[in-house]
Amino acid sequence: MTTQIGHWIDGRRTPGTSGRTVAAFNPATGEHTGDVALASAEEVSAAVATAVAAARSWRSASLSRRAAVLFAFRELLHAHADELAALVTAEHGKVLGDAAGEVARGLENVEFATGVPQLLKGGYSEQAATGVDVYSIRQPLGVVAGITPFNFPAMVPLWMCANAIACGNAFVLKPSEKDPSPSLRLAELWQQAGLPDGVFTVLQGDKEAVDALLTHPDIAAVSFVGSTPIARYVYETGTSAGKRVQALGGAKNHMVVLPDADLDLAADAAVSAAYGAAGERCMAVSVTVAVGDVGDRLVEAIASRLPKVKVGNGADPDSEMGPLITAAHRDRVAGYIDAGASSGASVVVDGRQGDLPPGGFFLGTTLLDRVTPEMSVYTDEIFGPVLSVVRVDTYDEAVSLINANQYANGVAIFTRDGGAARRFQFEVEVGMVGINVPIPVPVAYYSFGGWKSSLFGDTHMYGPEGVNFYTRGKVVTSRWPDPATSSVDLGFPRTR
Repeated sequence: MTTQIGHWIDGRRTPGTSGRTVAAFNPATGEHTGDVALASAEEVSAAVATAVAAARSWRSASLSRRAAVLFAFRELLHAHADELAALVTAEHGKVLGDAAGEVARGLENVEFATGVPQLLKGGYSEQAATGVDVYSIRQPLGVVAGITPFNFPAMVPLWMCANAIACGNAFVLKPSEKDPSPSLRLAELWQQAGLPDGVFTVLQGDKEAVDALLTHPDIAAVSFVGSTPIARYVYETGTSAGKRVQALGGAKNHMVVLPDADLDLAADAAVSAAYGAAGERCMAVSVTVAVGDVGDRLVEAIASRLPKVKVGNGADPDSEMGPLITAAHRDRVAGYIDAGASSGASVVVDGRQGDLPPGGFFLGTTLLDRVTPEMSVYTDEIFGPVLSVVRVDTYDEAVSLINANQYANGVAIFTRDGGAARRFQFEVEVGMVGINVPIPVPVAYYSFGGWKSSLFGDTHMYGPEGVNFYTRGKVVTSRWPDPATSSVDLGFPRTR
């Protein structure tokens, strides 16, 4: 029996009225589990109107009240973490451990946002001129929107909404229609935490809903995470409509392994970073760059670990890698294995072969060696469990290879040489760098974002930059009579 999955508007679950739906599946079984409503432009407009009304009163809420709601929401997330993880696994397919980690990383952003009284402190200058004081404040934008991807249906919304709401905005979330249920559960938890109705809205939808949000005159800002072509479209459309936009795009993350690296550490890191969540992560390692004579040893070490990775239903606690999100995406990823082999890459481990569970959208771990920068497996964002190995002779060649790539989201280097690591962080043109850390996602009190085609806009997500994105600065200059010359009896002697 399928479930009808609608919206969350003005504090309650609301069925769709457009008459359009899209099917949702359990990717581990292929079962059709739900029909997701797709909002029309008219539904978007009506929902935004309720958010506008809610934003007016929420903006006036004291910082202590906002913080109290955030603290209550934090406690509810803790209490319902397992439930949220199970929802993620059921609709996305990632194993329960990965889903729990996703919820935990989202929770870190909520914990950061609880500090909003400190985060929104401005500056003050008394007597900037005679009798004149100057001070700065930050004020909310009004109604802001988030458009989030399928691969992190709980974490990425929390990257956005925690800071946005803490700063005094109303937030409209358009989640992926492939795994919509976690967003609705978040809405219920916000309500239980005491957030006024209308401050958090969920609109299920496709391009029609996205375009309506990008062009709606009452949406002040849009945050987006997804592929580079769509990120570019969101940025150009939103900014053309006069909005503030941060649009995080695709990635082709490299992991450089120098000859002096701890090989076991590097191989373990490559396996976990490339194949975790079936490679459907914007920070997944997609390319391992083997420098000098480390190539053969590194490939052998990675290949020897892959038969031990158990592929199965994410709800099974013994599974280490789940399915891909849809059958179409699985087939697209599998096509890159053929393309790599046809281009001259060596297929060391072929994920299309082996004992895969029946019924679901499964693909095993794949390792390609002797990949070159001209091959599609190198140039394209595959977003699946395919790891390519590119061999170079020197450190300088490795850095040049990375800096020539259009993507610049995350990168890692594995080495025992502190000088090489420090030089690497200085020279590499990538937004997030790991040193003996394969997935360098910043902690919540820093900010997340890449460079080049991995980011459109100039503001990274969450952390301090997230607070700045969801607020506007204002400077107030005030003049008051000099107390020494005031005609008002202040009750004490005037002095000069």
